[in-house]
Amino acid sequence: MSDTSVKQQNTAAFYGQSVASFAVAMAATAIGIYQLEADPWVRAFLGVAVLYLVTSAFTLAKVIRDRQDATTGRPYGPFEKL
Repeated sequence: MSDTSVKQQNTAAFYGQSVASFAVAMAATAIGIYQLEADPWVRAFLGVAVLYLVTSAFTLAKVIRDRQDATTGRPYGPFEKL
């Protein structure tokens, strides 16, 4: 048997759609918090909570990816798909 590995690459369209979807979601959340009829400190708290959630999600995704990379040994760098 041959030991060939198949690299799955995302297309540029999928990457663009993912970035656009993230931008729309963040913008919609920011507009929703801004339009909320509440005290400014409540809106500020919600804004900080959203930013904390986003950074935590990115960190979790990176940790999972790093753990996968350690077990599969993929040889490409973080900016190769760009």
